[in-house]
Amino acid sequence: MKCIALIAHDRVKADLVQWVKDHQTILKKYKLMATNHAGMAIREATGLEIQIFESGPMGGDVRISNQILEGNVDELIFFVDQLSPMPHDPDIRSLIRIATLKDIPFALNRATADLILK
Repeated sequence: MKCIALIAHDRVKADLVQWVKDHQTILKKYKLMATNHAGMAIREATGLEIQIFESGPMGGDVRISNQILEGNVDELIFFVDQLSPMPHDPDIRSLIRIATLKDIPFALNRATADLILK
């Protein structure tokens, strides 16, 4: 079963939850993992089974990076808030770099996330 990692910055977390709700029929066929707040919000809104890691600033982005390195993630959906500074920005850049190096599809917004699922 393919695995999708789901992450969202606070200001766009509701957008990620809505995106998951809009694609719930497709996403229930995947193994899902997420950072804490996004994962809890998705689980509450959809009832989907989801593996939850720490929040991004508490190491969740690093944990998902490790999952990518171990070959456990096939796709990454990361709704990014480009307008707010992130104290854990080095972890975010590392996550995107690892996804790029491991050649997995990743989306940073709704439009590219839609394309990944097609």
